[in-house]
Amino acid sequence: DKPRTSGQTGISGKVTNPPTMAHEKTQKRVGKRPGRKPSKIDQKAKLERSRQSARECRARKKLRYQYLEELVSSREKAVFSLRDELDMYRRWCHDVDEGCVPDDLKEKIFRSDNSASPPPLSPSSDVKDMT
Repeated sequence: DKPRTSGQTGISGKVTNPPTMAHEKTQKRVGKRPGRKPSKIDQKAKLERSRQSARECRARKKLRYQYLEELVSSREKAVFSLRDELDMYRRWCHDVDEGCVPDDLKEKIFRSDNSASPPPLSPSSDVKDMT
C-alpha cells in the first residue's frame, strides 16, 4: 500500500493534487490581528466609549422627541384656530341666509375696505343709465 498524501482521489484511484494558481493566497486566520493581544485597558476604554456613545444617542433622541412634541403642539393650536375661524364663517353665512348681517361681519368688511380700498369712482361711472 502507498501512503496517502493530501489531495483528491481521481477516477483511477490515484491521489491527485488540485491545481494551484499563482495568484491564490494562502488561507488567512479569521479573527484578531496576530501579535497583538487586547489588554484590559483597551477593553475598558472601548466600554467607556460605548457608554459615552449611548449617552449621546439618548440625549439626541430626547431632543428630537421634544422638538416633535413642540411641533405637534403648535400644529394642534393652528388647527383649533382654523376650526374657530371656520365656525365663525359658517355662522356668518347662516345669518346672511336668514337675512341679517352680523355686526362682526360688518366690522370685518369695513376694516378690509379701509385697509385696501381702491381709488374712488366718480358717481357718473358707478351707475350707468340703462334707459
